[in-house]
Amino acid sequence: MKSLNDKGVVITGAGSGIGRALALNVAGKGARLALSDVNEAGLAETAELARKAGARKVRTDRLDVADRAAFASYAAEVAADFGQVNVVVNNAGVALSGDAIDLSYEDMDWIVGINFWGVVHGTKEFLPHLVASGDGHIVNMSSLFGLLAMPGQSAYNATKFAVRGFSEAVREEMLIAGHKVGVTVVHPGGIKTAIARNARVSDKEDKAETARFFDEKLAKMTPERAAEIIVKAVLKNQARVLVGMDAHALHNFQKFTGSRYEDIVAKISKRVLPTKPV
Repeated sequence: MKSLNDKGVVITGAGSGIGRALALNVAGKGARLALSDVNEAGLAETAELARKAGARKVRTDRLDVADRAAFASYAAEVAADFGQVNVVVNNAGVALSGDAIDLSYEDMDWIVGINFWGVVHGTKEFLPHLVASGDGHIVNMSSLFGLLAMPGQSAYNATKFAVRGFSEAVREEMLIAGHKVGVTVVHPGGIKTAIARNARVSDKEDKAETARFFDEKLAKMTPERAAEIIVKAVLKNQARVLVGMDAHALHNFQKFTGSRYEDIVAKISKRVLPTKPV
């Protein structure tokens, strides 16, 4: 894929953050957009901005990516409306903080439904349309935490590692079958979004302090810059893209230290992570 001009681009989680930034970036390249989110107010804002940015067409839908039947209906409707779908960005995601021993099964089901099954639904439901386009691409959002594990992020880590494995296997399958569908898995580091403020936490965590720690200590890159890097990677058909100096640095640290990184991370985290409420 050399250009996004007049391409049908589907983006989930488009109501804010990286999803919105991606929508505006590809709108400026003349794409036709199918945008979805559960946040209808944010989605409407993104749509208006995308039209002003130059999108050839903008469609919006409220979509819970964890709802398999809803996603199947959505994909069929978008394909019928657009005629051709070229790019699917499975961006919708949530966060859940807390030690594994303290997390509820309900919250774990919630994050797996959105972060993992949402990606699977978006990939499976749109893949036949991408194959039929003859010029397709899947973008699946993993995380820096899909490359190395962090304490207090066991469920989030699990979903992002799963996205990585799923996406890499799908890419291999496309190559074997000879389908002209690229697959890019994205590993952002700390991006200035509301993901920590909208996260769930276990009963043992201080949600406000956890969000403050992310916003002030970890979130370094703007969503707009992240979108630029991701779109460039798609147009270069990169299999993997790391977004942010933190993502590159910690990925290299993990590769250099091997499994010993777990002991090092545990020691450092004990000193720097927010203190749990008594």
